[in-house]
This record gives sequence, C-alpha cells and structure tokens, in this order.
Amino acid sequence: MYYAQIRKFDTANGTGIRSSLFVSGCTHCCEGCFNQDYKHFRYGHPWTKDVEDQFINHLTNPNVHGVTILGGEPMDQVRDNDLLNLVQRIKEETKQNIWIYSGYTFEEIMAHPKTRAILMHCDVLVDGPFVENLKNLKLRFRGSSNQRIIDIQKSLQEGQVCVLENY
Repeated sequence: MYYAQIRKFDTANGTGIRSSLFVSGCTHCCEGCFNQDYKHFRYGHPWTKDVEDQFINHLTNPNVHGVTILGGEPMDQVRDNDLLNLVQRIKEETKQNIWIYSGYTFEEIMAHPKTRAILMHCDVLVDGPFVENLKNLKLRFRGSSNQRIIDIQKSLQEGQVCVLENY
C-alpha cells in the first residue's frame, strides 16, 4: 500500500481532533474528485512497518480522539493486507474509533470478504461516490447528498444500514 499524506491533527474529516490517513489508489472516476493525484496506486510514499509504528504511536497523543481513513479509495486497498492489519492494530493497541470514507456503498463493501474484513474494525462509514450534481457545501463530513454517514457496528448488529442522522 502507498499513502498520499498523514494529517496528525485533522478536524475536517470526522468528529473531534483526528489523525487522518489518505491512502493512494482509486478505481472510481468521480467527476469533480478533489484528490485526483491520489488515484494512482503508487502516488506518495510506501506504507512501511516504521510508518505504521509511528502512526500508531501518534494515536496515543491525548489530543487525538479518533482516526479517519480516506484517499484515494480505502476499499481498493486489498492487493495486500496493509490496511486490514492497520485497522486491527488501531483497535487492539489504541481503542481509537475509526471513520472510513469510501466511494463504494455499505452494501457493496459487505459483499466482498476482503473489504468486509476491513469494515468490521471500523466505527463510521461515509459511503457512496461523490456526485458532482448532488454537491452540497452545507453537508458535514461529505461532499454530495447521496453519501451516507453510517454507524457500522449498529448496522452489523441490526442487519440493516443505520444512518447517523445528526450530521
């Protein structure tokens, strides 16, 4: 896996002060994408054990209240197990909550074993492709009105998509 950037303190991509990882690589071709450079799977920097250890260590900072993974496309990171291993480590070692953004829908992610395995360790999913003609600058944490903010764990427990309405 490659990553485009890490924001140690981010307030734009989820609630509270978060650490955000922007992965590289995306197979979507969303018109109006704001991270075009991040579409290339080898853009940025290789994800290494040292980078991962530094990222995990930073999550112990008392000012950090969660992790956000976006990109690129996190659910396209199934060529190796780097992202799966990372979300597992985050949960095991830091207990931080994890928001993940995807151009795929919850239903599409759940239909594939590798993406489902990643999602199982996350708490909130912002799903669906960015749609230029549904763009709404007044929405919190998403770019277009078709995108949903989903409570993953509650959705898994109830067997249906549970949208967080207060966003």
